[in-house]
Amino acid sequence: MAKDTPKWLKNCVIYEVFTRNFANAGTFNDVYNDLERIKALGVDIVWLMPFYPVGKVGRKGTHGSPYSIKNYEEISLEYGNKDFFKKLIDKAHSIDLKIMIDIVFNHTSMDSYLIEKHPEWFLKDEKGNFTRKVSEWNDVYDLDFNNKELWEYLISVLEMWVELGVDGFRCDVASLIPLDFWRRAKEYISQKKELIWLAESLDLNFLNSLRNRGFEVSCDAELYDVFDLTYDYDGYEYLHSFFRGEKGLDYFLNQIYLQKTMLPNNSVKMRFLENHDNPRISFLLNGKNKIKNWTMFYSLLPGATLVYAGQELMLDKLPSLFDKDPIKWNKGDYEFLNYFKKVIKLSKEIKSQCDLFSARELAKGIIELKWKGESSEYLAILNLEDRFGEIPVDFTLYASDLLTNEIVKIEKIFKIRKLPLIFKLK
Repeated sequence: MAKDTPKWLKNCVIYEVFTRNFANAGTFNDVYNDLERIKALGVDIVWLMPFYPVGKVGRKGTHGSPYSIKNYEEISLEYGNKDFFKKLIDKAHSIDLKIMIDIVFNHTSMDSYLIEKHPEWFLKDEKGNFTRKVSEWNDVYDLDFNNKELWEYLISVLEMWVELGVDGFRCDVASLIPLDFWRRAKEYISQKKELIWLAESLDLNFLNSLRNRGFEVSCDAELYDVFDLTYDYDGYEYLHSFFRGEKGLDYFLNQIYLQKTMLPNNSVKMRFLENHDNPRISFLLNGKNKIKNWTMFYSLLPGATLVYAGQELMLDKLPSLFDKDPIKWNKGDYEFLNYFKKVIKLSKEIKSQCDLFSARELAKGIIELKWKGESSEYLAILNLEDRFGEIPVDFTLYASDLLTNEIVKIEKIFKIRKLPLIFKLK
């Protein structure tokens, strides 16, 4: 955790927006008009995915990846312009929302204006051709951070967006960019404004494969020297092993313990069940009850909570990154939306009052979570595998479920519930 990380980030909610596919028009105006609804979900930060002009050479799909950027200093005309972007920022600030934007400094599009202007700033192979570290990202060329003039230019880009009013940066594949660059950028830019710095860290297999190929890649523990938050990809890997039936939940819970003990004290993870790179949780799991349990589970884990636009309505289709593919808001589940709002409200209250977290498996698929603070204590029981029946427990409880107000009594035997239970013990 960076030494100056604001404490409120440990229980914040981040809402991810891909403007192109947020609505039929796919402009900043769509986001502008929806800010009050987003705020009402319990959101603190709106993260806007890249809105810059996209390259044409090697383009994927009809519209191209938003992460294949032609010009870091401009806004694509399909979204709007800087004047309207400033209007969006000002409205967000007026209702106490912060705006975080995507920064993609590992690579540019293959026809970036920088290639013609500064070809020396790009990574080249042994034949002198422009290249990339990850072959699958075949619509981009990587920048070469051995050139310090590149550093100064990129820092000036950050400065420009801060002067326009943005509150933070989500730094794409931050692990692949030298930590000294991020350190220098933060030291300079933070003189102007307190900002949120989120690093897209890497899953463990990807990180290891890049290091084996000789590349300098930062792990999460190293990134916390600069960044306020990192991705939960080191945990997400174990989560998907569980979804694929390869590992039990105990492997995932152990990874949470390792994060707590092996990362810097008070490190803030950004927890997510889905994002623009990974399937919707409603696509992966069958049954609303199971999704409700997992939503509660992830919201109660230590750290910030990410919501990918549409997740709050249990949508199961992941919008395309490369084509026009608007979210079908009319297909959403509005009963789930009401539940979702309750979960977010409760989790934020709990994490703001408590610092000590623990988790254990009472029986296969049945998880107990505890949060403790100086004057507060909460307990949640979650059914993550949609089980039924009765299990023995080593505690007694007589309390009101905060979700339903039902009085629940547990003594030696717990009759498994389909929906989550959450109690305030003191």
